Amino acid sequence: MGTFTAFLDAAVLYPAPLRDLLLELAVSDLCRAKWSNTVHDEWINALLRSRDDLTRDRLERTRHLMNAHVRDALVTDFDQLIGILQLPDLDDRHVLAAAIKGRADLIVTANLKDFPRSKPAPWGIEAQHPDEIPNAPVPPFAAAVSGRRKSGSFTPKEPAEDGRGLP
Repeated sequence: MGTFTAFLDAAVLYPAPLRDLLLELAVSDLCRAKWSNTVHDEWINALLRSRDDLTRDRLERTRHLMNAHVRDALVTDFDQLIGILQLPDLDDRHVLAAAIKGRADLIVTANLKDFPRSKPAPWGIEAQHPDEIPNAPVPPFAAAVSGRRKSGSFTPKEPAEDGRGLP
């Protein structure tokens, strides 16, 4: 199993192509992926607001499959950390708290402005945009993403095409 742990923010779980790539890397043991139920709620609710063709049941099935197939991904019991954390957007403290509790090396997020370098650094965590993943500190993880990009099967800025996530 990969020794690199990435906490995935709702912003990177929302677009299906990016979510699928990150899950593929985790299921293939190229990294350990982490998330929380709060993050699940955020990306699911955002998709339901923007996509009339998706149903809550379908997206809850995706949540269930993600939790079932990615080893030890669900982070719980981090609420006690939220109150001691300071971020520009206080509503994002749950992400940093769960990343700390999940012993993440990296928070993968499209919202870097909400995670200034100085805030996660004391816990040995770095925030990184998904476009920067090919430069990740773990070569197999970065190489897998780079290979998918070169083949044209991954573009982080692609709009979400479906809400299925895992097949």
